[in-house]
Amino acid sequence: MEKSTVETKILADALTPRQIVEELDKYIIGQFEAKRSVAIALRNRARRQMLADDMQDEVAPKNIIMIGSTGVGKTEIARRLARLVDAPFIKVEASKYTEIGYVGRDVESMIRDLTELSVSRVKAEQTVSVEEAALELAEERLLDSLFPMPRSLKNPRNQEPPDDLDIDDEIDDMDIDEDDIPFPFDLVDTTDEQNEALERQRERHLKTREKLRQQLKDGKFEDKDVEINMKSRSMPFVEIFSPGGIEEMDINFKDMFSSILPDQTKKRRVKVSEARQILMQEEAEKLIDMDTVISEAIERVENSGIVFLDEIDKIAGRESRQGPDVSREGVQRDILPIIEGSTVTTKYGAVRTHHILFIAAGAFHVSNPSDLIPELQGRFPIRVELKSLNKSDFQSILTEPKNALVKQYTALLQTEGIEADITEDAIDEIAALAFQVNESVEDIGARRLHTIMEKLFENLFFDAPDLEEKSVTVDADYVRGELAEIVKDQDLSRYIL
Repeated sequence: MEKSTVETKILADALTPRQIVEELDKYIIGQFEAKRSVAIALRNRARRQMLADDMQDEVAPKNIIMIGSTGVGKTEIARRLARLVDAPFIKVEASKYTEIGYVGRDVESMIRDLTELSVSRVKAEQTVSVEEAALELAEERLLDSLFPMPRSLKNPRNQEPPDDLDIDDEIDDMDIDEDDIPFPFDLVDTTDEQNEALERQRERHLKTREKLRQQLKDGKFEDKDVEINMKSRSMPFVEIFSPGGIEEMDINFKDMFSSILPDQTKKRRVKVSEARQILMQEEAEKLIDMDTVISEAIERVENSGIVFLDEIDKIAGRESRQGPDVSREGVQRDILPIIEGSTVTTKYGAVRTHHILFIAAGAFHVSNPSDLIPELQGRFPIRVELKSLNKSDFQSILTEPKNALVKQYTALLQTEGIEADITEDAIDEIAALAFQVNESVEDIGARRLHTIMEKLFENLFFDAPDLEEKSVTVDADYVRGELAEIVKDQDLSRYIL
């Protein structure tokens, strides 16, 4: 089949698997197999959109199960992946669906939340696209508040009444004096001199208004107080008791009440700088087509959405039991149709989950992926095991990523005017200690570095505002001195949780 220009552009614009891995390497150390798997799954999305329509529906997403202890980078890989391609992304914990037992259709909330997030993102993008037009309209409203046009210039005295206003007939039908009638239009004839005078006043007003407009653009009125009319709508509180949630009723009460209740305005006195932002938001709301926003948001969710299903091992059965817990197996069976492909009702419309990418993750210390129900296992064709972090990995995490921990702590101290030099031997010592604690207490991966670094810089952060010496060297001796008690004590959990 001959590909259209649009279809070819989809693949050309998409990152190659190698490029995706290279981008992930900027933030995540190691775990090449996991990066490779998600890169291939992401590239296959672009490939699918180049197929014929009937073939597109047949190609199922390559869902992934990541197996590894906490802190090895499972969540970070999924989050960075979604940010890399600007895809709607949501992280949910599978274990939360077991908190109140068998929860039925409540698992669909993950798709509703993903759709809500996508709508907000598309709306924000549309707001940026209409920002220039909204700014012009906001400035017009600001000028109306700062320099309003006199009514005499808005309604000149020589304005003609409408053609369909039959004044004589109205007077004949009413038994009142003609002189007592308050006419909406001034029917008094005006002279040419009066008309010319009004025209000159209007021209002067417009010239002055243009000068003020330029001064407003130049920021000369930013601190001036101005009174503006803002929309104010008080929504009534309505509580709905429904087993399936309000979305199941296919009613958007917010929109329903907004069409019933009239728009209300309230006067507010604020600075011009604040008023501009308020009025820009109001004008942008008017310029945005919400039907287009919702349509695009749903399309993104259906074709680009990523759901990160964490703690999937918590809903897997244990081999030591006769069978999986009823609640856990029930949650698996509720999640199954969503991953398998179904239609979820949201307040924005129906959303199909057939091509949403699901990335599940779990430590699987006391259970195995094979403990999941067979139907669910079959929906995760790709399984990748993430390796535990060693001392070398910790050294790389401290220094190599784009926003490495050493860079973060150095930047924090610079805000106090302190230049911190963290030496290589200090980094080696921190990495060795983090690895030792993970081996002795509990392996929490890279998160151990955060607790070690906080303990190491605790005194320095406390004293930083009062230090006279604005240069600090953090070397191996400094690390051992600050963490001496931790090193001496055998029960390290007393100091680092």
